[in-house]
Amino acid sequence: MTNPAANTRTVVVERDLPHPPEKVWRALTEGPLIEEWLMKNDFQPVVGHRFNLRADWGAVDCQVMAVEPNQTLSYTWAAYGLESVVTWTLCPTNTGTHLRMEHSGFRSEENAAYKGATYGWQGFIGNLERVVAGLQ
Repeated sequence: MTNPAANTRTVVVERDLPHPPEKVWRALTEGPLIEEWLMKNDFQPVVGHRFNLRADWGAVDCQVMAVEPNQTLSYTWAAYGLESVVTWTLCPTNTGTHLRMEHSGFRSEENAAYKGATYGWQGFIGNLERVVAGLQ
């Protein structure tokens, strides 16, 4: 029996941010802040909550899978036939937070989506960094 997950690819982006995990967490979990760096949304940090992310090009249907405040956030990401998972991990450091984003579940035939996500997440996380820097 083969493991379908073994045949998928993952986009990973990591950043060291000069801000405490609590500040980064706010930008990942507060709807108005998510809209500033990612997309319009109806997100709530509650396991099982179904939400969507909306942009001019369409929408992404999501469901919250895991919430560990200031540590881990995971949700499904479904759009245009892609069924995947986004997981955020925050680790405190001496200078702030190590942020890791994993977008997993890209099958080999989803190469265009994988390349798009690889490019897109770089911009989204750059926007996230600017939003976090502006928080009080």
